[in-house]
Amino acid sequence: MITNLTIKNYALIDDISIDFNSGLTIITGETGAGKSILLGALSLLLGKRADLSSVKDISNKCIIEAEFKLKEHLLLSIFTDNKLDFDIHTIIRRELLPSGKSRAFVNDTPVTLSQLQAIAPHIADIHSQNETLSLFSETFQIEVIDVLAGNAALLTKYSKQLEEYTNVSETLAELKYKKETASKELDYNTFLYNELVEANLLDLDQNKLEETYETLTHIEVIQDSLSKISQLIFNEQVGTLETIKEVRLTLGNLRNISSEFEEYWNRLNSVIIELEDVSEGLEQKATAIEADPSALLAINNSLQLIYKLQQKHTVDTVDELLVLQQTLAAKIDITNNLENRIATLEIEREHLNTEVSEIAKKLHKRRLEVIPTLIKKLKFLLIDLGLPNAQFKFDITTSANFRKNGTDSLQLLFTANKGLAFGQLKKVASGGELSRIMLAIKAVLAQYKMLPTLVFDEIDTGLSGEIAYKMSSILHTMSQSMQIFCITHLPQIAAAGNNHIKIYKKDINEITVTRVKKLNKEERVTELAEMIGGKILTDAALNHAKELLN
Repeated sequence: MITNLTIKNYALIDDISIDFNSGLTIITGETGAGKSILLGALSLLLGKRADLSSVKDISNKCIIEAEFKLKEHLLLSIFTDNKLDFDIHTIIRRELLPSGKSRAFVNDTPVTLSQLQAIAPHIADIHSQNETLSLFSETFQIEVIDVLAGNAALLTKYSKQLEEYTNVSETLAELKYKKETASKELDYNTFLYNELVEANLLDLDQNKLEETYETLTHIEVIQDSLSKISQLIFNEQVGTLETIKEVRLTLGNLRNISSEFEEYWNRLNSVIIELEDVSEGLEQKATAIEADPSALLAINNSLQLIYKLQQKHTVDTVDELLVLQQTLAAKIDITNNLENRIATLEIEREHLNTEVSEIAKKLHKRRLEVIPTLIKKLKFLLIDLGLPNAQFKFDITTSANFRKNGTDSLQLLFTANKGLAFGQLKKVASGGELSRIMLAIKAVLAQYKMLPTLVFDEIDTGLSGEIAYKMSSILHTMSQSMQIFCITHLPQIAAAGNNHIKIYKKDINEITVTRVKKLNKEERVTELAEMIGGKILTDAALNHAKELLN
């Protein structure tokens, strides 16, 4: 319920703040006093698109703020779904800035207009003769039937299963597309993979192969060089080894004369030992190295294969080729496994299809069962509301397609008079009839569920006498379990309220402003008397007003 409404700098309103109570709140005032302004402000607060022309002083921002007392068990999930923190005492604020932009806040948290519009219908619902389009909505009509049928739990189950079915169907379609695309690439990927596998890349060391290849291609140069080295070392006349030994012999003579030559003799001796060791190693290498044309050919073939594959796949190393081989294997494996995954999902989707269909059938059956009850209740209420010959017919059919609320399609047909054929509600019902039908539907719904705050704007247009009394009785009964605001020109309805607010205009410093006042009992008598007999109060009008209030 709305507990407070504050409006600043909007239309003829400079600054008002008013507290509200539960039950039925009546709003009255002369034509043009600002009742529509109040509704316009409330509509903005509930997500209507902003219009700077409604701002009183465009040099200052307009602020509309309301505090609501909410039921946690009814609205917590709505707030959570829209990523908003829930508070039993929730404050919604809308600001229109001089720049023409608008901002919205829920409990001081900035929100988008779509977030505000998502939660607003669950908090307050405004109805006037010009705002009954929801009556024509098939979704709204089915929702009404579902409330009477008690389908909430079944609809939750249906939505959950439908979501799973939709997800599986989307995944299945995606996999089939992947399979179609992958199948086109499978042969090529398999060819590339087999080519890499046949190369036995794991057994190939590119660096070692290149080194061996260089050795075998320069075998003669190596052999000639080793032969030359051997001659230089071992030549008996000018060989390096013999020369150094001769030097060692001479140093040995010097060592016998003086110990200071001992170190040089030892170092030279080490050189001779090292040189002999090197000579032996090179001699063994010379013996081992020999031309091997077949080995050279095999190595050359291996390297050419590696170079070819590296150039083909634009890589530089064997390791990169091995990674590519693994990638191709994974692609081939995925393609080969798609068929199994698709088959599994086909079975799962068929199972979910059966489950969703069964729930949809239950919803359809329960809707058919409750439609006669809804028609009976609506006819009963519409008799009181001055439509004694109103008749309804619900044409409900099913299809194979899953919708968000089942497989049913619904068409509400109506006639207000005997002897006339049924027609679509939006084509055959007048504005006044639509308002009374909406009131009757809301009255029925109030018997089955907790409704948000309802605001009725002059739904009593065209009514008088006994019918007005009966409408006031319906509104009063509804207000026992919910908060209702009703803008009215009829004293019979105005007298039914628990609370009464008067909207009036006042000139202050040559400027007309709208004011709001909560009326006490005496003021209500005066207001009702003026509604009955005009500004000139008579005893008859005053007495009639007192009778209405009593």
